[in-house]
Amino acid sequence: MNIPLSHFEDYIDETILRRGLSYFKKGQVHEPEEIRTGEYEAIVDGTEDYTVRLTIKNDVITEHVCNCPYDLGPICKHVVAVIFYLQQDELELKQKKVPAKPDALKKTRKRKTVAEQVDELLEKTAPDELKQFIREQTVLNVSFRNLFLSSFSQHNSDESRGFYEKQLKSILRSAKDSNGFINWSQITHVYNAVSNLLESAKKHIDNRNFKSAFFICTAIMEQMVDALQYADDSSGEIGGSIDAAYEMIYIIATSQSSEDIRKLIMDYALSAVDKKIYAGWDWHVDMLRVAAILLKTEDEIERLYAALDKELISEYNRDEAQSIKYEIIVKTKGEKEAGEFLEANISNPKLRRKAIQLALAHGNDSKAISIAQGGVDFDKKDKPGLVIEWYDWLLKIAQAQGETEKIIDYARRLFIENFRPEQDYYAILKQHVALDTWVAFVEEVIKDIAVKDRFYNKEQIAEIFIKEGWTERLLELVCKSPDLRTIGQYETYLSGKYTAEVVDLYVNALLEYMKNNVGRSHYKEACRYLRRIIKLGAREKANEVISFFRTEYRIRKALLEELNNV
Repeated sequence: MNIPLSHFEDYIDETILRRGLSYFKKGQVHEPEEIRTGEYEAIVDGTEDYTVRLTIKNDVITEHVCNCPYDLGPICKHVVAVIFYLQQDELELKQKKVPAKPDALKKTRKRKTVAEQVDELLEKTAPDELKQFIREQTVLNVSFRNLFLSSFSQHNSDESRGFYEKQLKSILRSAKDSNGFINWSQITHVYNAVSNLLESAKKHIDNRNFKSAFFICTAIMEQMVDALQYADDSSGEIGGSIDAAYEMIYIIATSQSSEDIRKLIMDYALSAVDKKIYAGWDWHVDMLRVAAILLKTEDEIERLYAALDKELISEYNRDEAQSIKYEIIVKTKGEKEAGEFLEANISNPKLRRKAIQLALAHGNDSKAISIAQGGVDFDKKDKPGLVIEWYDWLLKIAQAQGETEKIIDYARRLFIENFRPEQDYYAILKQHVALDTWVAFVEEVIKDIAVKDRFYNKEQIAEIFIKEGWTERLLELVCKSPDLRTIGQYETYLSGKYTAEVVDLYVNALLEYMKNNVGRSHYKEACRYLRRIIKLGAREKANEVISFFRTEYRIRKALLEELNNV
């Protein structure tokens, strides 16, 4: 999320703003340092000391990161506190005069950046002093030691995957509690340490030290997959580190590396599949995909085929294995045999998709239509999602051929049935349906949607009313389900013409909401909608509701506290 410095308050939740301002006013923000041009780092005192990093370009915050565990919104109070620090002159938070030409970062920009300071020290420090410093830090600081060893591992004669596994086991061991579990509060510690190793792997790839990068990445994958069994990865950071490591392995596999590296990765991929190191995860099939990229010899082809034949147990693995086999046949035997393999396994959606693409690429529209229609017939009983995809292919072909009747038929079907459209089917319909029949056509579409038993019917019909500008009917629809979420969802489209009605809907919904919900999170939610009523210009109505709540729920202390913030 990009945040303009000049009006950052508009982009941040009021509660988070208030807390960040409190942190700043209490002096909990240490003066930010400019790490590189436009990149700032600051320590904020909290439950622990948290590190905030901001990237600022043209007075816009383009990136913000904090290592605190907050995950309930896009920005935390520590980041906000640092923003207030940078903007203190403009906001007169210290009663200073506003400069004629505000420059929020004037104070920090006068100093040398951290990068410039480091470069200056490196130039002036003797090599022996640097070596001694590094020796001392590798003894005292485990994180630094791991980063140093992994960054220059290509010079280590003892380098192996085990070398990195020891580092990772040490990282994981230090994060475990007394029961051997890594809870969510320690996951960030693990992730930051693993990120350092990933960064080292990336640098090795950039320098074409592929062996070092491969050892790091495979060690990360194996140790982190194991950690998923005893860690709370609700944040997805462990899984994300495995994905990042795999992506680097894929990059190495597709690079013009030496024969030794090719064989090293090939053998590892097949061995990992055989040992089921990643069984039950997508990374298991991903290893087969890497092997398919690298294979050269007949022996390797046979080994990979044998491994793929073992993947026919689940439908997902079968489809993936067949897809990989197809790529192998294209690579080793040519398009004719590959085409025969497609025909023989056309029920595989990946291969059906490929067959449609090939038919269109060869200008054979009729074959593409036949394959797509075959998909509709084959999958209509059990896989409605795939049926939608095949109809979308039929629509694309009809569009290319300019067949208006088919375009309308397919686009109508896709608009009604597809909640996550690939194209704007409504716009396609409006473009092709005759103007004098459009309203009647739309009414029939609304009827067809209304009779379906689906949770998103209301949203779909509301979308039509919005596109057609039928605000009175949109209001009627909202009145049928006048809960806070629904009113808020369509407030923008109704407030201009029906502000009073929207306010009344909010008031009634709030009264009902408070009857049925207890707890601070619900009180905050209610107050959020009270602020929306005020923004609609109905301060008196909001005050009436607040007064009623104070009287009716006078024993709910948390509610009274939240009402004070409205």
